Amino acid sequence: MRVTRAVATLGALLGLACSIARAGDDPVYSNDVRLGMYYVFYDVSASDIAGPGIPPGENLNVNLNNLVTLYAAYVRRLSPHFSFELTAGYPPLTKTVGRGPATVGSVPYNGVVISTARWFAPTGLLEYNFFDEDRRFRPYLGVGVNYTRFFARQSTAAGDEISGGPTQISLPASVGIAGTVGLSYRIANRFHVYASYSASTIRSKLTADTAGVLRTSSISFGPQAVVVSLGWAF
Repeated sequence: MRVTRAVATLGALLGLACSIARAGDDPVYSNDVRLGMYYVFYDVSASDIAGPGIPPGENLNVNLNNLVTLYAAYVRRLSPHFSFELTAGYPPLTKTVGRGPATVGSVPYNGVVISTARWFAPTGLLEYNFFDEDRRFRPYLGVGVNYTRFFARQSTAAGDEISGGPTQISLPASVGIAGTVGLSYRIANRFHVYASYSASTIRSKLTADTAGVLRTSSISFGPQAVVVSLGWAF
């Protein structure tokens, strides 16, 4: 269902983008590939864990340290002022850490890494570029949709011990709103330097399944990123 919503939303954005492109005066469209670095930081929250045998106040801390990772994007010029960007970064590692009581029974809990996962988050953005194309500096604004898929999900040995046995981790995909604001600088006919700030919303429900015993927590985090990249137009 989340995947269907993401495809439908991206389809609507592309449809709007194509109509803008047809309305443009310039029939020549161009492509741009960009490579650079994401400087990512987070705002994370999680609900108290719900399920059998859970003491009051047992919670999670999703340990998403600020990080630097690879940024890559493909940008399609639609008109002198509109473009469509499809962007992604190298999947970062997420560590889920216990927060609350020092122990669960006799097993250490607070501050212990109980599960890990990686996530891949491609984002589609419809962008408006200010000023004329012959200007060296051009600020831009964009809005779109982010699709986040979690993979390589696993409970750690400590997590299995806390849960009472081998545990499977589930984290459904997330679809959320994304936005960006940036500035491009033309250094040559085909080459540009870009700097931007972007933010998106990601929500998922972590489910730990231990021999049919389910424990859940709703997780929300809003990645924010500063991007510096070099683009080549063709």
